[in-house]
This record gives sequence, structure tokens and C-alpha cells, in this order.
Amino acid sequence: MGVRPIAIHLPQYHPIPENDEWWGKGFTEWTNVTKARPLYKGHYQPHLPTDLGFYDLRLEEARLAQIALAKANNIYGFCYYHYWFNGKRLLHEPIDRMLQNSKEDFPFMLCWANENWTRVWDGADRHMLLEQNYGEEDDITHMQFLVDIFKDNRYIKVNGKPVFVVYKPYLFKDAVHTAKVWRQIAAKAGLELYLCHMVFGYADAWQTPVEGFDAVIDFEPFGIRRGNIFKEIESRNGQFTLLRRILSKFFIKPDSLNKINYTWMVENLCSLKDFGFKIYPSLVPGWDNTARRKNPALILDDSSPEKFERWWKSVIEDFEPYSDEENFVFINAWNEWAEGNHLEPCQKWGKQYLEVIKRNLPENK
Repeated sequence: MGVRPIAIHLPQYHPIPENDEWWGKGFTEWTNVTKARPLYKGHYQPHLPTDLGFYDLRLEEARLAQIALAKANNIYGFCYYHYWFNGKRLLHEPIDRMLQNSKEDFPFMLCWANENWTRVWDGADRHMLLEQNYGEEDDITHMQFLVDIFKDNRYIKVNGKPVFVVYKPYLFKDAVHTAKVWRQIAAKAGLELYLCHMVFGYADAWQTPVEGFDAVIDFEPFGIRRGNIFKEIESRNGQFTLLRRILSKFFIKPDSLNKINYTWMVENLCSLKDFGFKIYPSLVPGWDNTARRKNPALILDDSSPEKFERWWKSVIEDFEPYSDEENFVFINAWNEWAEGNHLEPCQKWGKQYLEVIKRNLPENK
């Protein structure tokens, strides 16, 4: 039994009126990416694209090029982030255009990125731009909107059930009730849902499945299959005092960063078999959100295709699919350039991360 690699896909590479207002005319994810600079000797920044360039995802040519590259390297499908705020959608243009274009013949699913929208990119996390307001009325409206997308023949399903992922259901007022309402609305449209959500190792309450969901996804690099990454960094570097945090805004030193070697991620994993529920593994080719966070960023230092290959092989060896179609392995991400986290080719590594998957993928039977 083989696996289906699903690459998480960020659609934030095109201008929208809201970003023009909040960040300046013409702002896209590339704006942050190109501003990044190394914070210490040997620090790989900025991460810049090669093969696909600085694309605009409103363009069919850009989306088709992504699909061709993914197919050529045995990626099964994309998991697109879906931004919904009580009926208001953001960054949906690439998905909408894909849905209308039969030439974009590539499997996909959606993940609702259900966090508040804040000024996190300039450090003002508490400055709210768009807030999530949960409730039954929105549950109904949201699922009524989604069911038409779920009926697309390209939408990824498990035994005929469309897979819908929620990033953080723990933020809901009542996640169990929301899942129940969603299933009722979907049933009226003739659909049975396969609901998944992410789990996170940095919060104890966020490490267990929510009732009413079919499976969870271990969201790396913050997954539950090892110790808390931030506690591990603190144990190595010592607790930051308030003074050091303030000084680090002006005097950047390597030991003021949330930095840990990528090897720790690869070598400190417990088995999926240790969990008593369905959990899909994930892995990251790298992580360095300097482009968004500046200092302190979280950096998986010294990542490489060779280390990624070790992680990939260990995941494939450990993962026993739950059925012929419950066989997903998630890669975070296809194109999170501002988090130093991308399968898409960059100037330093080219296609090497993609080639790891291509040459180490067990065939689906």
C-alpha cells in the first residue's frame, strides 16, 4: 500500500485590496520574502525562487507551472489554505480560477486557516484586522458555500467523502457542535464528510482529536511526535529575560534567536503507532520565518535535502496507512517562502527537495 503526498499550498501571491490597505499598494507574500536578510554568519536568507520565479497566482500560466512541477515529482495533490471570515473570503482568486479551469487537472483539498487576521507581519500581533466570530449561523453558511467545491471531480476524497481540514478547531466555541452541523448540511447536499484537523505539540490541550473529526494531522514543525520545540530551545539557550528580548530587537545575536538544528527534528520522533487515533504524519523541508518575524524568528538551522531525505524515509517506514485511501503524508509546505519552508526550487537547493520525494515514493497499488 502506497502513500499520497499532499503539499500544503499558500495562495498569498497576488495583490488584494485588503493587503493594499493594510500593508501598502501591491503587497504580496513576495514583499516580505525579498526584504529578508541574514541575521548571523551562515544564515541562509533571503530564500529566492528559481524555476517558477516571482509568480502571480492570478495567472493560469503560473498555476499550471506549479501543477506540472508537482506532478513531475510525485506530489499527489495540494492542500490549499482557505480564508473565511463570516462570509468574507480573502486570497481566494487562485482557487476560484482553478475551479473554473479544467486544464488545472490536479487533486486538491482545502484547509480552513481559521485564525484571526492580525498585523503579525510587522510584529503587532494584537492589532486585529479581521476577527473570527464563530457560531451556528456561520457554520451553516460556511458549509453551504463549501459543498459545491467538494463536488468538484478533482477534490480529494476518502471513500467518496471529501476531505476538509481545519487548522485550529480548538479556537471554536464548540468544535463538536460545529462538526455535527457541518455533517448535517453536507448530508442535505448528498455528501458525507471526512473531517481532519491539525494537532500541535506546544499546547497540551491541542494534542488530542476533537470529537466528530475523523483524523488529525501532525502539524510540523510544531507537531506532537516529539517534545515541545520551544521548550527544547529554551532548555538549550536559557530563558530570555525581558531585557534580552528588548535588546535583541536592536542587537541581533545568534543566541537571541529561537534556533535549533534541523537534525533535532529528524532524530527526535516517536512512532505513529504510539497514538491511539488516526494521525497523518507531516514533515517540513525547512523552517525560517525571518522574513515575517525578523527577530526573534524560529529557525530550523542547517536544513538540507539529505536531512530531509532521512526524515522522509523514516516517516514512510513508520506510517502504516489506515486504509487504501487513508494514506496521506503532508508536506508543509509547497510554497511558504516567507517561512523558509518550500518544496518549490530555490537558488540554493534547486529541485533537490522535490527529488527526494520523487525517488523515495512507494508506488500506490
